[in-house]
Amino acid sequence: MTNFSRLSRFAVLGTLLMAGAGVSGCAAIGDSAMSQAFVDPARYELFNCEQLAAERKGLDARLAELDGLMRKAQTGVAGSVVSEVAYRNDYINVKAQSRLAEQTWRENKCTETPAAAAAPAVPPAPAPRGRTAR
Repeated sequence: MTNFSRLSRFAVLGTLLMAGAGVSGCAAIGDSAMSQAFVDPARYELFNCEQLAAERKGLDARLAELDGLMRKAQTGVAGSVVSEVAYRNDYINVKAQSRLAEQTWRENKCTETPAAAAAPAVPPAPAPRGRTAR
């Protein structure tokens, strides 16, 4: 084996190790307080409880979607790397937004309203009786 081929092997190995370290570094930031740095702290300041409820629901749906995409990506070849590269930043951002929305929800002393109370059931209007066009 020549020195050049050994050198190229070490270069490839070093590159792969550095890429892995970079990806793992991004993964570690996910659930830390540092992830809050990516969200504007005043984002939900002017939201009322109804708007916050809708936002929280949307963020929960997006988190579930991203989690599903990450799990699906992990089933393929080099899936964990693909999952981290493709979806992790979005996941971190949405998770931080969700935490901020929850914090604002608690600070505003918002409470969940039952679906039935939020939209009272209105019986449908009876169909008009009369002549029908033929």
